[in-house]
Amino acid sequence: MANVAVVLAGCGVYDGAEINEAVLTLLSLEQQGASYQCFAPDKEQMHVINHLTGEPVPGESRNVLVEAARIARGNIKPVTEASAADFDALLVPGGFGAAKNLSNFAVAGADMEVDPDFLALARGFHAASKPIGLICIAPVMSAAICGEGAACTIGNDADTAAAITAMGARHLECPVSEARVDEANKLVTTPAYMLAGSVSEAYSGISDCVREVLALA
Repeated sequence: MANVAVVLAGCGVYDGAEINEAVLTLLSLEQQGASYQCFAPDKEQMHVINHLTGEPVPGESRNVLVEAARIARGNIKPVTEASAADFDALLVPGGFGAAKNLSNFAVAGADMEVDPDFLALARGFHAASKPIGLICIAPVMSAAICGEGAACTIGNDADTAAAITAMGARHLECPVSEARVDEANKLVTTPAYMLAGSVSEAYSGISDCVREVLALA
């Protein structure tokens, strides 16, 4: 049975992990016979968004790990406690948290930096030739993790694809129901809510992504 590290970036599409994507990732892992442990950075998130209005909440701060624990039902650890040596693969659901808390892509674009603790973990998986699955907006970190020439997808959004190219990765167009596999880098990516109009659409691509990751493991 494969054992997978899942890194969450908070709780909620606009400032954390996309909840449907996170749950569908965990569901797909269970359905396909894998075990998992959730992790998240133990730090303050970039900002707090009111998910009813889409507006930032002034003066409020939340912790990424504490928020992600809502999704993981409390069974979650700081990302600094994760080691590639202990797992067969890494999966990262999307949501703006991947672009605000795991990286600063949401504000810096192609000049983004990746959270150093998460980057060290992800690069550890890559160095050990263990598969990595990045979902939704998370593939913008592909070049930072796997190096120049890494092939990935966020679907077909031209601006995001251009930023991925500028950072040294290669963007592949992909429908919502599929994933794209860079076999040389053992990197699997899928658009999920970059394209999905429903939970079931997101599930189709995420389950395919998980299947490909586990096949590489």
